[in-house]
Amino acid sequence: MPKKGKLKICSNGHQFYKSSDCPVCPVCEAEKKPVDGYLSLLSAPARRALENANIKTLLDMTNFTENELLSLHGLGPSTIPKLKNALAKAGLHLRK
Repeated sequence: MPKKGKLKICSNGHQFYKSSDCPVCPVCEAEKKPVDGYLSLLSAPARRALENANIKTLLDMTNFTENELLSLHGLGPSTIPKLKNALAKAGLHLRK
């Protein structure tokens, strides 16, 4: 069976195929995925979106509204309930 996409090699030497121009290595992303905490519940694009917005903790997230989070590239509507649940467990909430 032929591979889909173009063969790419990341800076760590992992080989992978991608049909898009996305440079993200799936092997490196899997290795970076947290094993616990709220970030472990999110997809890689959602984690990168928060990281790119410099949102590192739940407390950092309280400075944002739901719409502001949804405007981040990679973070979609299915992520919001997960974030709200994690915030509620910590006694926090998104900015109104």
